[in-house]
Amino acid sequence: MSKAIRIHKHGGPEVLVFEDADPGRPGPGEILVSHTAIGVNFIDVYHRTGLYPAPNGLPFTPGGEAAGVVLEVGEGVDWLSPGDRVAYVVQLGAYSEQRVVGADRVVRIPDGISDEQAAGMMLKGMTVEYLVRRTFRVKPGDTVLYHAAAGGVGLIFGQWAHHLGATVIGTAGSPEKAEFARTHGFHHVIDYRREDFVQEVARITDGRKCDVVYDSVGNDTFAGSLDCLKRLGTLVSFGQSSGPIPPFDIGILARKGSLYLTRPTLFSYNVTREELEASAAALFEVVLSGAVKIMVNQRYALKDAARAHSDLEGRKTTGTTVLVP
Repeated sequence: MSKAIRIHKHGGPEVLVFEDADPGRPGPGEILVSHTAIGVNFIDVYHRTGLYPAPNGLPFTPGGEAAGVVLEVGEGVDWLSPGDRVAYVVQLGAYSEQRVVGADRVVRIPDGISDEQAAGMMLKGMTVEYLVRRTFRVKPGDTVLYHAAAGGVGLIFGQWAHHLGATVIGTAGSPEKAEFARTHGFHHVIDYRREDFVQEVARITDGRKCDVVYDSVGNDTFAGSLDCLKRLGTLVSFGQSSGPIPPFDIGILARKGSLYLTRPTLFSYNVTREELEASAAALFEVVLSGAVKIMVNQRYALKDAARAHSDLEGRKTTGTTVLVP
């Protein structure tokens, strides 16, 4: 019997239960995948705690990205065959040894990219893709600020934004994480536990501030992020690891220089098959070129998903983390 992590009630890491789970057979337009590696992301914590409720309620299997081998194809799937290496990003269901997934949601993994790399970069890498190429198109000469620079998305972001010619500023929670971020494309890294990041951004930029701030932290950084923007700058709020942003007076955007504010999600940007393929192709291209390197820094057995969540929430991880069935 195949195994999976199931959540029967919201709560801490202890609610992640490793149990039998029949993946079923693929129907029309579906495939059965045997996972070889599963990505771990902070959105998984949001689903576990109930901050982001699962669409179909409890119980559910968490996890949004994975790589594996096609075991079986359903009716109408003529572009994939058993044995093909594939990877995907969906909302839920990846913390499993095997699962059925829509064939239109997967992409083939190209030669030169390992299964662990693919599993650890699909959600994070395609998030960076839409952030730097579509939400705000980063170009040479731009100055950008990214919070949580040593996280999984951050390390990909730093390399990609650097590759695009921007001056890349990051924040991190320790000298060790700051140094790690510097090795992944960030020109300047601010230790937010010891330094005021608003003052440091002003110093680094000689008062010119930033064209765009990418903020996945939320409540703790929102006000400061606005203060780091130049006139007509853009705040991209794409996460809330410190808690949701409380209601605020929209007039503050006018008072601080007619700022732009957006709250995007990957799933809004990659709705169509064409969007998904284009996003994945751009990600694979930048990785295969060597401009962005995907390093898997933590590996846990699937049954130890609770420990992976504890370490993630305890800020004990850097970069990419995967579960191995």
